[in-house]
Amino acid sequence: MRFDIVTLFPELFAPLLVSGVTRRAYESGQVQVRLWDLREHGEGAYRRVDDRPYGGGPGMVMLAQPLLECLQRIRADRPAAAPVVLFSPAGPALDHEAVSHWAGSQGAILICGRYEGVDQRFIDAHVDRQISLGDFVLSGGEIAAMALLDAVARLQPGVLHDEGSHRQDSFNPAIDGLLDCPHYSRPELWQGRAVPAPLLSGHHAQIAQWRREQSLLLTERQRPDLLQKARSSGHLTARDLALLARQGPAVADPES
Repeated sequence: MRFDIVTLFPELFAPLLVSGVTRRAYESGQVQVRLWDLREHGEGAYRRVDDRPYGGGPGMVMLAQPLLECLQRIRADRPAAAPVVLFSPAGPALDHEAVSHWAGSQGAILICGRYEGVDQRFIDAHVDRQISLGDFVLSGGEIAAMALLDAVARLQPGVLHDEGSHRQDSFNPAIDGLLDCPHYSRPELWQGRAVPAPLLSGHHAQIAQWRREQSLLLTERQRPDLLQKARSSGHLTARDLALLARQGPAVADPES
C-alpha cells in the first residue's frame, strides 16, 4: 500500500519512519510513504499557500490552487487511483474498524490541513473522506496522519514480534471490542503489590478466564459504551453476564 502525504512540514515524519517496531513496515515497503511539500506549489516568490478568509475573522485559510496542483502531481505519480483524505474535525473519529479498513487497503492521499482550515471548494471538489482524531483541535493534520500510519503499519504481517499480539489489543473484534485486560511483569511483588494469583498458576484456562473477567470489569469501569455495544451485539456469554450481575455497581480491583 502507498500513502501520499501533503504537508507543509514533511520533516515532522522523519522520526516516525525510522523508529520503533513499525519501521519494519516502511523499510520493507509494505507501507510506502511519499511526502509532498505543499510549499513547492505555493504562489509567487514567497510560495504562498494561504490567505485571509472572505468575510473576515482570525487566522488564514489554505488556498485551493496549490492543493490542486499538488494533488495533480501525486495522481500523475501514483500507479493507481486512491481516495483523498482530509484530517478535519468534521470527519468521524478514527477507530479500530476504520484502521482495519485502511490496513487492508491500497492506501490513500492524505491532506494535512493547517491554519483555520482548507478552502471549502477544494474539499467539495476533491476530498473523498474526512477523518478526525476526536473532539479537539490540533495545529495541523500531521499528528493525525502519523496516528493513522502507525496504527496501519502495526497491523501488517511480520511487523510485530508476535503476529497475533494485535488480536488481543483493546477494541479488537477478537476480544469483542472490549478493553484489553491489565498486564503484569517482574518482580512478582512490587512496593507491596503482588501479581494476581491466577497469572502465576500456570493453568492456561484459569489465566484465560481471569483475563476475560478483568477485561469485562475494566471496560465496565472505564468505557461502559464499549460494554453496551458488545452486549447489544450478542458478544457477551452467559458467564460474562453473570459476572457483571454479581459485581453490580461496584467493580472489583484487578489485583484482587
